[in-house]
Amino acid sequence: MISIPYKAKQFLVFLIKLLIVGGAFYFIYRQLAHNEKLDWDQFLALLERKKSIVGIAFILSLSFFNRFFEILKWQNLAQKIQPISLSKSTEQVLAALTAGLFTPNGIGEYAGKALYFPKKEVKEVVFLNLICNGIQMILSIIFGIIGLLILGYWLEVGILLLVVSGISLTLFLFKKITIKGYSLFHFFQKINSLPKKMHRKNIYLAVLRYLTFSHQYYFLFLAFDVNLPYFTLMATIAAVYFLASSLPTFQFLDFAVKGGVSVYFFGLLGINEWIVVFISMLMWFLNIVIPVLIGSIYVLRFKPRLPQNS
Repeated sequence: MISIPYKAKQFLVFLIKLLIVGGAFYFIYRQLAHNEKLDWDQFLALLERKKSIVGIAFILSLSFFNRFFEILKWQNLAQKIQPISLSKSTEQVLAALTAGLFTPNGIGEYAGKALYFPKKEVKEVVFLNLICNGIQMILSIIFGIIGLLILGYWLEVGILLLVVSGISLTLFLFKKITIKGYSLFHFFQKINSLPKKMHRKNIYLAVLRYLTFSHQYYFLFLAFDVNLPYFTLMATIAAVYFLASSLPTFQFLDFAVKGGVSVYFFGLLGINEWIVVFISMLMWFLNIVIPVLIGSIYVLRFKPRLPQNS
């Protein structure tokens, strides 16, 4: 009688893992097989004409380093709780990415990583993951605003900065207001409590990651015969990432959201729509799909801390 609940929990965990992995594969298939904007004949013709082992290896290496820098970021921050190896950090990041595939803005990643730590550390894991993701968002905002200014959106940026300044001032004035024991003042105190060395490494790795995936975007445009000035193209890429990341979305729809924003902005530069859509799809495939497929293995292998009964 006592062993039944434990076995039921095991079966439930197994079912959840199957649903996560099966759902991941289904949504990936739907995006690739049923998107009317993807002209595979044009893409295959271009690939045949442009095929280069060195070029493909270079683009794949950028995808590797994009995720590798994220893994190093989490390894750096997780040591606040307990030191973890590079392989363990890899498992936690990729499994959490897979678990967060169906949640708005990857919120499920927080729960995914928390499962690897004792229950008493859940709040700390959520906080550290917020720091990990937060610096990436801040960099997207900074580079995105710079990109918009380069492209000549001075008025729009001015309005945006006024709105952000107003929100920041409001938050500052009410920073000590407590809701269920939490306040912005307490949150900023926790941020300051982290070692400066940890903050510096987090920022350094985040910058490297941003430069990696933004230049991967840039080199893919070059591969598709798009020859525009470097700063114009990079400014547009920065603006697209900034605006797309500001929209609430799901990881499995990342390609569609970024693709829609990309078509508008790159269309203003005279770039063919199908090229923009395919590059957005490739970025999604290389930086989301492949890591999720690897993460699915970790999800299936994951063993939660279930109480053992005699």
